[in-house]
Amino acid sequence: MALTARPRILVVDDEESVRTFVQRALVDQGYEVAVAADGPKALSVAQQEGPFDLYVIDLILPRMRGDEVARSIRRSAPDAKVLYFTANRDRFFEQTQTLSANEAFLDKPATLTGLLEAVSLLLFG
Repeated sequence: MALTARPRILVVDDEESVRTFVQRALVDQGYEVAVAADGPKALSVAQQEGPFDLYVIDLILPRMRGDEVARSIRRSAPDAKVLYFTANRDRFFEQTQTLSANEAFLDKPATLTGLLEAVSLLLFG
């Protein structure tokens, strides 16, 4: 997927304060950002407004886990880039042994710099 002039990012987190923090941080850096509070809403936004250049997804969400959201997105966009942004790293690795080439992990809480570096690395290498 070629990056647009303004990379598009979908932020998925059930905590409004986290969504707001990430959205503001990314918009301030020139990214175009959409948000969703749960898995089904994220899939709806991805289908209606996608594709996105990056998906920033919390692991523990209402109604659907973040890794399930990522797998669903990858059915139509196999090269989708995903940054798991969560305080539940251990729960992720109970079921998954490794990350794919287009996936990364960032622990909550993270600094603004840490978040922006992780996003930049996934988008631009």
